[in-house]
Parts: sequence; C-alpha cells; structure tokens
Amino acid sequence: MSQDHQPSSELSNRCRRILFRATHRGTKETDLMVGGFVRTHIASFEEKELDELEAVLELLDVDLADWLIGRREIPAIHQTPMLMRMAEHCSKSGAGLPEALRQG
Repeated sequence: MSQDHQPSSELSNRCRRILFRATHRGTKETDLMVGGFVRTHIASFEEKELDELEAVLELLDVDLADWLIGRREIPAIHQTPMLMRMAEHCSKSGAGLPEALRQG
C-alpha cells in the first residue's frame, strides 16, 4: 500500500491530528496543497520532521498559500527544509488534487 493511501487507523494519534490540521486550514486551496503534501508524506516522517511540520502549520494560511503557489517568495526566516520541501511538492501540476482529477 502506498504512503498516500495509508489508512488513518495505521497512523499515530499525532499524525492524525497533523493531517486534520493540514486539511482544514481555512481556504480550500491551502487545504488541498498542504493537505496533499501531508497526506502523501506523513507516514514516512520521523519525529523531528513532524516537529518541523507542526511549525509550518502554525504559519498564517494566507502566507502559506502565497508562498506555495509562488505568488510571493518565502522569506529567509521561514525557508526551513520542511517548508521548502512542501513548496517543491506544491509546485507540480495538480498538486493537492486527487490522482483522478490531475491533468498532465
């Protein structure tokens, strides 16, 4: 079974909370981008990476959306490995969309 389709029952409580936060950000676009990244990678993250991810989830939704779609450059202070990894993931065509809805 691939990581992005791991049943939530196999995830720890912490991972389930993080996934919920990532998919309920406040705007649909950010829910899709951040949630898609987290859904794809959460099962492989180590504790340190989960800490980094939780720090990213504390950032304002409007800033995350702008940074992840490239509307604004990510400020140096926020250019953490986790956020940069997320930005790379979100730069791909159809990021955040279910596989059946992706084009290209």
